[in-house]
Amino acid sequence: MTGENHYLGQAIALARANIGKGGRPFGAVLVQDGEVVATAVNEIHISNDPTSHAEMNAIRAASRRLGTPDLKGSAVYASGHPCPMCMAAMRLAGIGSVFYACSNDDAAPFGLSTAAIYEDLAKPFAEQSMTIRHVPVQSQGELYAEWAEVRNRRQ
Repeated sequence: MTGENHYLGQAIALARANIGKGGRPFGAVLVQDGEVVATAVNEIHISNDPTSHAEMNAIRAASRRLGTPDLKGSAVYASGHPCPMCMAAMRLAGIGSVFYACSNDDAAPFGLSTAAIYEDLAKPFAEQSMTIRHVPVQSQGELYAEWAEVRNRRQ
């Protein structure tokens, strides 16, 4: 069994266990330097938090465990195709590889595909289903300057 299959098997086992607890069929395993740093499942059914996806929960757990938001060099193994939110979070965390067992096509008959969200996000802002608009506010640039000043004083 390859490493990918091993970790994907763990993610699927987590997803199956989550089904047994009333949750959605999503599990994730975050690996860094050959070590499992975090595992997680989708917990929307517990928290009512729409961002409580397995991948997001694994990122949160790994960041807490390692004491850093920087997860460069890590890999995530997910039972299903990560949604755009999870993909973006993995990129922001510096995760270098993502492997998933079930595709959006596999998920579609069960209402679990995020393909439509990917399609909508690929459109220009003006054509997306959500209103997205930049509204410049006088002195908005000061916000970032203030942050940089505080950060520099702490260093």
